[in-house]
Amino acid sequence: MSQGSYLQLTTGELGKRAKNAVDMLGDCTVCAQYCRVNRLKGELGLCQGGRYAAVSSFCPHFGEEAPLVGSGGSGTIFFAFCNLKCVFCQNCDISQYGYGDEVSARELAEMMLELQEGGCHNINLVSPSHFAPQFLEALVVAVDLGLTIPIVYNTGGYDTPATLDLLEGIIDIYMPDIKFADDDAGRKYSGAAGYYTVTRQAVKKMHDQVGDLVIDERGIATRGLLVRHLVMPGNLARTEKIMEFIAEEISKDTFVNVMDQYYPAYKAFDHPELNKRISRKEYSAAVQAAREAGLTRLNGG
Repeated sequence: MSQGSYLQLTTGELGKRAKNAVDMLGDCTVCAQYCRVNRLKGELGLCQGGRYAAVSSFCPHFGEEAPLVGSGGSGTIFFAFCNLKCVFCQNCDISQYGYGDEVSARELAEMMLELQEGGCHNINLVSPSHFAPQFLEALVVAVDLGLTIPIVYNTGGYDTPATLDLLEGIIDIYMPDIKFADDDAGRKYSGAAGYYTVTRQAVKKMHDQVGDLVIDERGIATRGLLVRHLVMPGNLARTEKIMEFIAEEISKDTFVNVMDQYYPAYKAFDHPELNKRISRKEYSAAVQAAREAGLTRLNGG
């Protein structure tokens, strides 16, 4: 079984990283929304996340990308709330309505251990950007309790350099979405100013930290970058531009999941351009755009 890179850090270093991250909550700059509220004193910003992490559920997941799942599943921890406000979110009960409960660092650590003991190949943090400090606090406890498996950071991509610096040497697999290749679309549909500008910088830093995706002899990912992209109706995301960015500025060996599961949800019905499914032709065009950019490690298509 592969081991997490965080085991190479001393307990003191992990503790220092956690403290520095928690301090950021006092004038919150944890994610790229930069709300600057004092979450330590109960103030809430755009994400609605407070001092403690809120978890909707945790379980072995067999619906993730094949290199994460293997035979034992990916150990997903679904955090409540989100630092994005995507009007088309298919998990809006969790991300926007906050279905879940606050947990202590010890409780979050025990979730990780339970997933490991259940045979999961990794701990998959789903929408963790707004709770990165709380994860680091829990990791200190989890390592002491015997956690060893790799960590997956499953993010919407709206992450700051400062927070990613604190995660360096801790996260084994970064799995960001790149939703739009356009800042205006990111603001309009995801409530994220400068979305593409921020995400490009974040994904570059992620790749600098972990490199291309490494898959072992069992077919299990152990380290690296895995990019997700959801194909949007009418090519609102400008998929070809995203694929060119990945190929030219990240690596042609980037593992990319071109996803076809868009359907109208949440507030998409208020936007005629979003109130429809994608066609087979649109999905095929997205996959072709990835191939034309020189990307060959495609999951789907």
